[in-house]
Amino acid sequence: MSYEAYTILRDNLTEEHYNRLMKIKNENVHRFIAKYIKICKPAEVYICDDSEEDRRIVREYALTSREEAKLKIEGHTVHFDNYYDQARDKNHTKFLVTPEDGLGEEFNTIPREEGLEEIHLILNNIMKGKRMWVLFLTLGPLNSIFTIPCLQITDSAYVAHSEQILYRSGYGEFIRRGEENRFFKFVHSQGELEEAGLGLKVSKNIDQRRIYIDLKDEVIYSANTQYGGNTIGLKKLAMRLAIRRAIKEGWLTEHMFIMGVNGPNGRVTYFTGAFPSMCGKTATAMIPEERVVGDDIAFLRRINGEIRAVNVEKGMFGIITGINSTDDPIIWKALTTPNEVIFSNVLVTDDRDVYWIGKNGEPPKKGVNHSGEWYLGKKDSDGSEIPPAHKNARFTIEMKILDNIDPRIDDPEGVKVEGIIYGGRDSDTWVPVEEAFDWVHGIITKGASLESETTAAILGREGVREFNPMANLDFLSVPIGEYIRRNIEFGRNLKNPPKIFAVNYFLKGIDGKYKTGVNDKKVYLKWMELRVHNEVNAIKTPTGYVPFYDDLKKLFKTVLEKDYTIEDYVRQFSTRVTEHLQKIDRIIDIYSTRVPDTPPIVFKVLEEQKKRLLKAQDKFGPHIPPFIFSALSKHGQELF
Repeated sequence: MSYEAYTILRDNLTEEHYNRLMKIKNENVHRFIAKYIKICKPAEVYICDDSEEDRRIVREYALTSREEAKLKIEGHTVHFDNYYDQARDKNHTKFLVTPEDGLGEEFNTIPREEGLEEIHLILNNIMKGKRMWVLFLTLGPLNSIFTIPCLQITDSAYVAHSEQILYRSGYGEFIRRGEENRFFKFVHSQGELEEAGLGLKVSKNIDQRRIYIDLKDEVIYSANTQYGGNTIGLKKLAMRLAIRRAIKEGWLTEHMFIMGVNGPNGRVTYFTGAFPSMCGKTATAMIPEERVVGDDIAFLRRINGEIRAVNVEKGMFGIITGINSTDDPIIWKALTTPNEVIFSNVLVTDDRDVYWIGKNGEPPKKGVNHSGEWYLGKKDSDGSEIPPAHKNARFTIEMKILDNIDPRIDDPEGVKVEGIIYGGRDSDTWVPVEEAFDWVHGIITKGASLESETTAAILGREGVREFNPMANLDFLSVPIGEYIRRNIEFGRNLKNPPKIFAVNYFLKGIDGKYKTGVNDKKVYLKWMELRVHNEVNAIKTPTGYVPFYDDLKKLFKTVLEKDYTIEDYVRQFSTRVTEHLQKIDRIIDIYSTRVPDTPPIVFKVLEEQKKRLLKAQDKFGPHIPPFIFSALSKHGQELF
């Protein structure tokens, strides 16, 4: 360690905290912390060492610093963000790049040296009079091939509290690894604060909000913001670093849940699933009868001829809008009983209870929320009516409090992945569940072709299809074509690669009503589990394998105690040729015009699917019931 770094640490750390830091025999750690003490100039520095006492001190400081406030139920607290700091700031989230990084116009970038100069100017003196928290955490389970150590610097006790709930403690991991220098680094400051509702303090200088991602040194910088998506660095910000590292090293970082589906005779089969927002991802992962390992981000590796996956996190930073006791009983229980829970940007009532949009019961007519004192009909400076809670309001919990948590959540070897699910919001094309022909077909026609329709309730315009390959577009840190190519390569040459499926819970009829029930996903999961083990047959269609009617009828009866009619089956599982052809043309156009490095096999597989559809259309018309293809199979005939 340089004499300057040594002096900075000695001058700014108490003996106790200096000794804590020195147990980590890594000079790069010491120099990094010293560098940002010198730049940010905090009044004091607190080195967290993973103890329960540390966790208690962080929780209490979040209250005394007025970043959180206590609620009625024991262990529950509320946090508000600035009224204009309620979501990820895409415009000011930029990659710091050099010409060698290969990120094109589709990425929001700034030259690395220019970005570093700007962010360091913003960070200069930004922690004056504040406490700097230094946390050591990990992405992935401890002592594992999946583990990525992380060093977090922040002046926000709310961020420190959130990350201690969401991520595994890494102080011991840093001690164990010694001089190993491959760790992610995060520097955050909430900046100058101002008072909001309940006397809580929120970031003031939102115009100076910046979130910069340094790909070269694997550092995330975040300033003048409190919203978790901009500040909880180990989440989607770290995901960008991990995607790039994974692609270079031959593994994957995916925007996927991990869940265990219970099969016959006590069997558990593990699936991962990628769904864009508002497409049923959490609802699928949290089905009470199954087992949840993770709800958001997964690391996947090839190990001994298998694909294995771990949950990057140990907690949930989840959207709370719409959660109710009927549709989400497990999360509802976690949020309404004494547990460690942070609510953000919900409404706080006079008796210190909370209300969020879609919660059971009548909405209150007054309370306090992220806008301050709130009453029914209140409007903001733009004349827009302010709802009681923000639609992006969140909850932060540790997953161990969930009744359906899988015991292998912290397994350093991960779980064996036997199925991968891609799901979108599609009113007129995809059937409710379909299996790809093989790995390459699945990655290209299900994952790389994933689209989701916008909803009027969320974006003010309905039915606009948004291209979102693997539900990961917003978080990519490598060119799209390279990302698709690495996904294709990842499953090749495996003896038994996971089966790939597509699901769609949002198919509509001509009357505009959904053709599937809210709980039908439970049946589709059971069918996919049986398909993984080749215990049910399937019908070959031009776009993949779909269930036989008798198999679904049986599953609907055993799983949901529901009669499943032949009419429903035909409405749901007919091949809509015209819509499929339109989709293929859209996807080909996107890859040919917007993704210059698209692997040629993408076009080949899509054109082959187009030919199969056209051949089927020539023989059977534009809307083909599944019985047509099942009859062909039974008679040993091949249409394609």
